[in-house]
Amino acid sequence: MTRTFRTDTPLEALLVEQALALARQLQQAADAAPDGAVLAAVEAAAVPAGRELTRKAVQAALQAQAEAAEKRGRPAAPARAATRPPGPSGGPPGTS
Repeated sequence: MTRTFRTDTPLEALLVEQALALARQLQQAADAAPDGAVLAAVEAAAVPAGRELTRKAVQAALQAQAEAAEKRGRPAAPARAATRPPGPSGGPPGTS
């Protein structure tokens, strides 16, 4: 069966590619497993591969967000006024 997928972002493209690779890996594990051990073989392949897929997705999402933030630049914010400790009476410091 052939299907066409459209992705709108690099993150989506990565996830589709990785999910297809995972599906192929799980199918190979199932095909290679002896009778009575298919579930264990597929689970043994799925758990670490699923963690790796999740790690890559999180990394790519954070990288995309960081790149977008760099393009926008830092948000404008008012400059903080320099502060000096108040004088002995709580008012402005005295001059000498």
